[in-house]
Amino acid sequence: MEKQDTSQDAGKQNVPQIDPRRLQSYLQEVRDSQSLPLAVLGGFAAAAVAAGIWAYVTVLTNYQIGWMAIGVGFLVGYAVRLLGKGIDQPFGIAGGAIALLGCAMGNFLTVLLMVSREKEIPLLELFGRLTPELAMDIMVSTFQPMDVLFYGLAIYVGYKYAFRPIPDEDLAKLVQ
Repeated sequence: MEKQDTSQDAGKQNVPQIDPRRLQSYLQEVRDSQSLPLAVLGGFAAAAVAAGIWAYVTVLTNYQIGWMAIGVGFLVGYAVRLLGKGIDQPFGIAGGAIALLGCAMGNFLTVLLMVSREKEIPLLELFGRLTPELAMDIMVSTFQPMDVLFYGLAIYVGYKYAFRPIPDEDLAKLVQ
């Protein structure tokens, strides 16, 4: 009795196979062009911009929009991707960690802007008065449990968008 092809077996025959040698060569070429220092630099720049936008919007609206953390994560992750061109895990870790820092900076800057506006003290003067202990006290006293959720989302998005995607046309060149 002959074995008949099932739709599963037929589908497996049509799946293109990636040539391992081409793949290794391609991955080495990509790794040679990636730069973790540039990724980190871009991530920090994006985090600073995102924190400033977060603080400005929060002060302007008198309402903290936690979903802005996703924007921080996206902006940081995209900057890490764009400048770092990375495919390896350290790029994702950098994107997630810097996104978390960007969110914390956004919350911290929001407090400083609100105090500056309320007490009519120039922002630069407030920065001049800051000590590490005071900064930590501000972060601890303004922390809310809901921040964990939004910080977690920022970390996830920062990690996810930090990696260089492999274009379909490059994948097509790797097929045997």
